[in-house]
Amino acid sequence: MRIGRWAGDAGHVAMSLVKRLRTSRAFQTTAGVLAAEYLRLVWKTSRCIMEPADFYERVAPDLPIIAAMWHGQHFMAPFLRRAEHKVKVLISRHRDGELNAIACERLGVPAIRGSGDHHRRYDRKGGVGAFKGMLDALADGHSMALTADVPKVSRVAGLGIVTLARFSGRPIYPVAVATSARIALNNWDRSEVNLPFGRLAIVVGAPIRVAADADRPTLEIARRAVEAGLNVATARAHDIVDGRDKRQ
Repeated sequence: MRIGRWAGDAGHVAMSLVKRLRTSRAFQTTAGVLAAEYLRLVWKTSRCIMEPADFYERVAPDLPIIAAMWHGQHFMAPFLRRAEHKVKVLISRHRDGELNAIACERLGVPAIRGSGDHHRRYDRKGGVGAFKGMLDALADGHSMALTADVPKVSRVAGLGIVTLARFSGRPIYPVAVATSARIALNNWDRSEVNLPFGRLAIVVGAPIRVAADADRPTLEIARRAVEAGLNVATARAHDIVDGRDKRQ
């Protein structure tokens, strides 16, 4: 009994130390920097294909834009930005979000912190400030990048991103990035860990525009369009990197 109690106490202490380490600023900064440099390695060692090839020319009249991504498929998205583009990203206030924010800022994309609730409303979880921050960023000429999923529900777009489009007047572009070398995780968002030395595809879908006077049914139509656009772009990106591309 004493041995079992000692082992339990030791395990509790170890878990407490791990938790304290994960939440320390030094650990998060180091991990964020390492994550950013790893993603840079993946980018520099991958053969990139963009579809459409003239995306930058097409999008120029629409800037700033709202770039929509699926959670877990967004890690390489900062490299879509060119040097002349001003971009910010929405990242949650969760402790794991701090690491992501550090990585994004090292890659030249400042973060706005906050998120909506399960239904992607922005009146909770610091969402009001985040929503205003995104509106201000778009008004100041920054494009906004954010995941469209309802939290903890994979591949279901919330109303938050179309509400942002409605109030800002900016178009939503579905964006998907995939690599041929990857590890698919068995978690809620089907995250993919991108690996270096392979093919990389960036696929951008057609813009989705939301009128300023859009009512709830119209917002729902736009939400479904974002969801469909992201699913099509994601499937297309995987077809390209996995050699199922019939168009080339």
